[in-house]
Amino acid sequence: MIAVKTAMVMAAGLGTRMRPLTNTRPKPLVEVAGKAMIDHCFDKLEQAGVSTVVVNTHYLPDALESHLASADYPFEFRVSDERLQLMETGGGLVQAQQLIDEDIFFSINSDNLWTDGAENSFQRLADDWNDNQMDGLLLLVPRDSAYNYNGAGDFELDEMGRISRRKPESRAPYVWTGIQLLSKRFLRDAPEGPFSTNILWDRAIGEDRLFGIVHDGDWFEVGSPDAIEPTEKALASA
Repeated sequence: MIAVKTAMVMAAGLGTRMRPLTNTRPKPLVEVAGKAMIDHCFDKLEQAGVSTVVVNTHYLPDALESHLASADYPFEFRVSDERLQLMETGGGLVQAQQLIDEDIFFSINSDNLWTDGAENSFQRLADDWNDNQMDGLLLLVPRDSAYNYNGAGDFELDEMGRISRRKPESRAPYVWTGIQLLSKRFLRDAPEGPFSTNILWDRAIGEDRLFGIVHDGDWFEVGSPDAIEPTEKALASA
């Protein structure tokens, strides 16, 4: 069990699948259930006791930075500016690490929506962290319980909670929720420039240092406009 006070919120993407809603706003500011998607994330981070939130920006950054400036949360917001070049997920983490004071920090995609089970999901990750064994701990959801999701799944888990990739031409039982707890060790010797977090995940898997826990609440993929209404209906009945 550790106390994690810093989170990196990934908010720089172009949101192309969410068009036309993202023609005039970045995807994290698209509203679901009367609230910007990034604010749903902030609510959970506040409940977990986070005090510093790093947000990366690229697409329509002024709108996102204005939203942060007016947000009513007890956070110190820090902006990792990707205006000149979109760094992708891995490159975004590497660029932002200079703004992250702690060695262990949360990373979350800003377009996530979920409900917690018996405990806040961020707190569950912190409670399950083992610094001797882990460079990353991912929150996974069973594929059959992922709302609006039609993919083949991402990962498998062994009896110790170690993650492995879905085998080619097969289906995997778990989907990544976009939420993870990372050590800065995870970012060591990273490639320069834009690159995918998959590169670092694969290294950690090869070293048996990437683990997962299974989410015990609901999780929603909201990647396109037609996913908003069913997500709102499900949240209203939760």
